[in-house]
Amino acid sequence: MTTLFFQRLFTRYPIKTRRALEILPGLTSWLLILSPLWGSFLFPTVLAYFILFFDVYWFYKSFSLVYNTYRSTRKIALAEKVDWMGELKTLKQVKKVHHVIVIPNYKEQIYKLRETLTALASQTFPAKQIHIVLAMEEREENAREKADTLIREFKSKFGSIFASYHPDVIGEVKGKSSNEAYGGRVAYQKLFEEGSLDLDFATVTSADADSIFDKQYYAYLTYKFLTDTNRYHKFWQSAVVFYNNIWKVPAPTRIISFFGSLYRTSLLVQGDRLITQSTYSLSFKLLKEVDFWDVDVIPEDYRIFFKAFYHYKGQVWVEPMYIKTSMDAAFSPGYINSLKNKYHQERRWSWGVSDDPVFIKWYLTVPGVPFIQKTMRLYFVLLDHFLWPVNWFIITVAANIMPFVNPVFSRTNLGYRLPQLAGVILTSCLLAILCMIYLDYKQRAKHVKLPIMKQLMFPLEFILMPVVGFFLSALPALISHTQLMFGKRLEYKVTEKL
Repeated sequence: MTTLFFQRLFTRYPIKTRRALEILPGLTSWLLILSPLWGSFLFPTVLAYFILFFDVYWFYKSFSLVYNTYRSTRKIALAEKVDWMGELKTLKQVKKVHHVIVIPNYKEQIYKLRETLTALASQTFPAKQIHIVLAMEEREENAREKADTLIREFKSKFGSIFASYHPDVIGEVKGKSSNEAYGGRVAYQKLFEEGSLDLDFATVTSADADSIFDKQYYAYLTYKFLTDTNRYHKFWQSAVVFYNNIWKVPAPTRIISFFGSLYRTSLLVQGDRLITQSTYSLSFKLLKEVDFWDVDVIPEDYRIFFKAFYHYKGQVWVEPMYIKTSMDAAFSPGYINSLKNKYHQERRWSWGVSDDPVFIKWYLTVPGVPFIQKTMRLYFVLLDHFLWPVNWFIITVAANIMPFVNPVFSRTNLGYRLPQLAGVILTSCLLAILCMIYLDYKQRAKHVKLPIMKQLMFPLEFILMPVVGFFLSALPALISHTQLMFGKRLEYKVTEKL
């Protein structure tokens, strides 16, 4: 009955309901950010306790990140010691399994694509059972020349390597998702309809152009695929870390990438909080059943998972792969250009909030999905997206603003002690950061050279956290929320990687 009511509501008022849901994230963010101004007069005591509660929540979140990252790194260390090709010897049908990797790219440096292809050709799993799709954009001036060069270099390495050239289509959003959808369809036609691959024994990987896979990734994935009775309803997610060029990027970018690597690693052990990110794999059969990636969005990773989740009434899961996939942090020629590049990357990532109205709509209108399962998944997504621009303001300035806005309240016991209590709670989080630095050091790929001076200076770079957190996290997210609130759309900008 409830879903029927919302189906009618969304059908009768399609534009109004969509706009209401698009306004919701930005409105919530702005209300929370400005709460120290208007809340200091209306309900100062409640607001003070809310700020303290939020600081305690941040304390919990900091140490939860440490704990979950520690658990994940332990599991990754164990998985890296396993000979996954050896494990495959006990399984039948290994030779029937083929892996398709779609690499959407636009204006990527050819040497960057070459590094990714070299890592794929160096897999312990037979490269002849790996098929590469160079998903190029037709509008890129030298796309065909670049693709032809790479195909000539690697055609003897893989089962097949070919290019797709995504045309500009009216109604599509230019970006990774539409390009990847086109590349996926070309691959399906070439490898399955015209070729001889078995759809029941194929996976497809969405790979960024700078994804450096662990040499055991596809042996591990094959083992997971063949031993999983629900393999046609599964995504597989590795730990996506930004270690390729971590010592080359500016300190502010390094700090943000540091937290990003730990956060994505920690998600592997968090059950329903784990959702596909950046580079991930799924059965090609599942991709075909949900009609590939959507072409009218920029962020594709969360969208493809929830699309499959609701298509199969909640019977779709993300399975962790305890192995690292290393990527580049945003990097451009020149210090300022690198920071601008990172800012635009954060803008694109935070634009994932634009998917929230669709997720809420599906939550309310798709019948037959287990209530607890869909509620928890939506809750975690909305919590992360809604609080992304809010966190910095509450933990950094909120407690200190109240005494200036409402001097009368500051003379009460709670008002007087609020900045001190907040300071004590947040200072305690420094211990968590020290633990994170240690875990990050232990997890970094062995082949990454660690300059001694930069290692010694790295902990000191965290002095920049308040400034970095504002300009490279809170601000881009707040602009994305506000832009969505006013019905504007984001133009896709490629993150430069050198």
